[in-house]
Amino acid sequence: MTLLHGQAVRGIELEPPPHGLEEAFQTLFNAKSLLFLAELVTTFQTEVDKILNLRISRKVRLDLTGDLPGFSDDTAHIRGDPAWRVLPVPERLQRRHVDIGDLAPCDTERFIQGLRSPSQGIQVDFDDGNCPTYRNQIKGIYNVYKAVRNQFHDAPPISQAPVLMLRPRAWNMVEQNMMVNGRQVPGPLFDFGLLMFHNATLLFENKSGPFFYLSKIESYLEARLWNSIFLWSEEKLGLPVGSIKATVLIENVLATFEMEEILYELRDHSAGLNCGIWDYSASFVNKFGHRTAFLLPDRSKYVNMEKLFLKSYMDLLVQTCHRRGALATGGMAALLLPRDKNSALYSKVLATVTRLKLLEIKAGVDGFMVYDLDLIEPMQQLFQQHTQGENQLTELRDDLTVTPANLLTMPAGGVTLYGLKYNIAVGILFIEAWLTGKGHFFYKGQVEDSATAEISRSQVWQWIRHQVRLEDDDRQVTSGLVKILTQEVMQELREVLQCRTVRDVQRLLTATSMFLEVVQKSQFPEFLTTYLSQDHTFLASQAENTGPDAGGPPKHKL
Repeated sequence: MTLLHGQAVRGIELEPPPHGLEEAFQTLFNAKSLLFLAELVTTFQTEVDKILNLRISRKVRLDLTGDLPGFSDDTAHIRGDPAWRVLPVPERLQRRHVDIGDLAPCDTERFIQGLRSPSQGIQVDFDDGNCPTYRNQIKGIYNVYKAVRNQFHDAPPISQAPVLMLRPRAWNMVEQNMMVNGRQVPGPLFDFGLLMFHNATLLFENKSGPFFYLSKIESYLEARLWNSIFLWSEEKLGLPVGSIKATVLIENVLATFEMEEILYELRDHSAGLNCGIWDYSASFVNKFGHRTAFLLPDRSKYVNMEKLFLKSYMDLLVQTCHRRGALATGGMAALLLPRDKNSALYSKVLATVTRLKLLEIKAGVDGFMVYDLDLIEPMQQLFQQHTQGENQLTELRDDLTVTPANLLTMPAGGVTLYGLKYNIAVGILFIEAWLTGKGHFFYKGQVEDSATAEISRSQVWQWIRHQVRLEDDDRQVTSGLVKILTQEVMQELREVLQCRTVRDVQRLLTATSMFLEVVQKSQFPEFLTTYLSQDHTFLASQAENTGPDAGGPPKHKL
C-alpha cells in the first residue's frame, strides 16, 4: 500500500522521488493519477503478457520450421477490401514535414529549444533517445506537463508550438520503481498513463493532441491492444472516440507484412506509419540472425535506404498508408552540421542529408525527422521545392509491386575492419552513456541512440556467429579478434568521452565488459535496452546517479 498526501492507495508500491524532483513527483503522483495508473495496468496486464508470449512463440516457430514471414491468408480479407480508410487526422497533423527526433524531454534546455523551433512536430522521446531512469522519466513527464500548461515562459503556448508526438517506451521495457498488485509495471503503460491523465484533456482542448508514437510493434494484435488502451482511456477521461492519434513505427521485419492490418486495427486512432533504418535492419538479425541467408553486411559500407530490402520496405509503407488515407513518415537524419557554415564540411554534410531526404520525398513520404535543429529549415525548404500542398497523400504509388522476396533479400557485401571497429565503438559508447543516465551521444559527426546501438551489437554478434572474414586482410571475425580490436579502440574512446578521472575510466571499462558479454552470448539477446535495464551494474549505476544534474544532455562535440 502506498501512502500519498495522507491517502492510502491499495495495491501500489512506488519508490520515493529522486533527489531534487520532489515537486515534480508530488504533482504527477496524486491519488487520482495513481488510481488511473493502477486501473490501467490491472485492466491490460494480462493482454500485455499475452502479446509478449506471442512474440516468443512466433520466434520459436520460425526457428523450428525455418519458415519465412509472408502476407497472411487469415487477414487477406482486410488487405483485399478497398473500401476502408483510417479517419482523417486533425488539422495540426496534416502538415508535418519536419519533426525533431530523439528529443528526450528530461533535457529541459533542448526541449524548450524544440518548442521554440520552426519544426512542425517534436518526437518527445521516452524510448530510443532516452535512458529510462526513474529521474529521467519523472523529469521528462513533468516537463511535458509544464509545456502543456504554458509554464515555460520563453516558449510559445502549446496551441502554437510544434505538436508533441509523445513516444512512450516499448513493450519490452518495465518500470522498476512502481509495482501494481505485486508486479513491476509495463514501461509503456507507466509513461502513457501519466502523460494521458495529466495532459490529454488540455491537449484536446487546444487541438494539439493527444498524439503518440508507438515503438517496436511486431504484429497487428499489438496494434489491437493499443487501440483497446486508447478506447479505455478516452472513456475514462471523457474524451470523444478517436481523440488519440498514434503513429506506429514499423521497426520490425515481421510488422512489415502486417502494415495494412496494423492500420485497420487503429483506423479510428491512426496518425500513420513511420519507417526507419537501423532498428528495422537489426530486426533481421533478431529474427533470422543465425541463418546464413540473412547475414547482413557492413552497415557503414553496404546498408542504406537505396538497397532493395530497405527501399522496398519504404515504398510498401508509403503505398499502404496512402491507399488507406494514412500519413507515411520517414526516419531521422542523424548527421550533425558543423558550426562553421562556411566550411567545406558543412556543405558536404548538408548535401548528404539533402540527397538522402530527397530520396524519401520522391518515394512519397509526408514528413521525416532531423536531430540537428539547424537542419529544420533547409529540410522544410526541400519539401516546399519538391512537393505541393500539406502532404503527399495523393501519391498513391499504384505503379509499385513489392514482393516478399524484395523485402527479405539481404544486400551483397562483406565486412570491413573499419565497420567492425565502428560497431564496437558505438556499442560500448551507448552502454557507457546509459551508465551515466543518457540515452544518446555524439560520435563522428552524428547522433547515436539505441537504434544504432542495436544494429551495431547485432552485427558484431552475427559476424562472430558466422565467423565471417574481413575484406581488408582475410582475418576471421571471432570473439578473440573482437577483444583485440576492442583494446585498439579504447584510447580513442577515452578521448571521445574525455575521461579525466579513475571513475570515468572504470565506467568505460565496465561498459566494454558488458558489450563483450552481450556479443558473445550463445542466444541473441532480443533487445539491448532490456538486457541493460535488467542488469545489476546498470541498476547500481542509477542508484549512484541521483544528483540534480544526473541524466543531463550529452555534450555536443564535433
